[in-house]
Amino acid sequence: MSAREAATAVAAKLSAAGHTAYFAGGCVRDSQFNLKHAEAIETADFDIATSASLETVRSLFSTSWMVGEAFGVVLVREGHHTVQVARFRKDGPYSDSRRPDSVDPSSEIEDAKRRDFTINGLFEDPATGEIIDHVEGMKDIASRTLRAVGDADARINEDRLRMLRAVRFVARFDLAIDPATRVAIERHAGELTGVSRERIGGELRRVMTHRSRCKAAELMEELGLDAASLTETHSSGTLSRLRALPELASFSCAIAAWWLDRAERESPARAFDDGWERALMLSKAESEAMAATVDLVRSLSDPAQPWGSRRLAARRRLAMHRQFGDAVSVLAAKSKTPAAEIAEDFERFVQLGLCPKPLINGNHLIALGCAPGPLFRSILDTVYDLQLEGELSNEAAAMVKARLLMSAPA
Repeated sequence: MSAREAATAVAAKLSAAGHTAYFAGGCVRDSQFNLKHAEAIETADFDIATSASLETVRSLFSTSWMVGEAFGVVLVREGHHTVQVARFRKDGPYSDSRRPDSVDPSSEIEDAKRRDFTINGLFEDPATGEIIDHVEGMKDIASRTLRAVGDADARINEDRLRMLRAVRFVARFDLAIDPATRVAIERHAGELTGVSRERIGGELRRVMTHRSRCKAAELMEELGLDAASLTETHSSGTLSRLRALPELASFSCAIAAWWLDRAERESPARAFDDGWERALMLSKAESEAMAATVDLVRSLSDPAQPWGSRRLAARRRLAMHRQFGDAVSVLAAKSKTPAAEIAEDFERFVQLGLCPKPLINGNHLIALGCAPGPLFRSILDTVYDLQLEGELSNEAAAMVKARLLMSAPA
């Protein structure tokens, strides 16, 4: 059973009990873009909007549970899928600019009019495929336009994260922004600082892990959303590194490329700090990966240390780094020839064994009578470098070399 089939079964049961039950939101939007523009957008989540009360939904489905009683939301398990079922509602005031203070049961028309953008305000009857459009969303899908439902300023004041959501939708669906919606976003861009860092970081993860990431970043800078999102001075310009990334580039690789593009406008030598880690609430792993990618790109592009002039051991040690592939992808945007040379070496290193097990370790040195200390580490590093360069190929030879290093004058 597919996600759509599961949601259709839930809607059918609600309809059989005498209630209106429509697909709502993103699943309808995506299917209509597929139909109108011959696209292939995959939809994993099918949400249902219904006239049934929460109590009725719970009574009809034994495998259901509440997740947002205050907002009229129930999750229903159907087969291997979970379907979100929400009652048609009308939102009260948004005093915290994030969630309505209250929600009241309402009609499908009021439910459509409370949504952020017209393309997200559509309903679909699962039984017939009929589209129910109270906000002219189909017209905007046909013309590829992003337009706020009703008054754009009011929609943004309700939840300022909608400005970043607008960027994501425009980039992902290749839309033009309705002029009134654009003006409202530009007017409120600075107010994004009032949105929690976690929510901004979450939205940026969705943006930066999609192939439309560069268009989204360019639009953020164009609309002035970059300063509040990244907690730094507004800047706009060419994003050559971000644009050249492979479609499946990781989040940490993408933000490293974007950071380097922005840093180049200010100063190529701009020091890397933890500004974006705090601004986007990056996890430790994400922060470390981003920092390592930036450091590797700068090291690999250092004109004082051309790749081919480095010792083989030094090149192989760099290639072992987890972010090495990301760094080469970022480097390729600016320096295609060195990047190609590095990529060729990397393939050879993989064939040789990217991270070969050291021929000797600390226990071997202790057995030789070497006490842990600075010399201890130096010997292990030297022996491993010789192993990487192919000068040592077995444990016996490595032990001989270690003895010689131990006895060498300081």
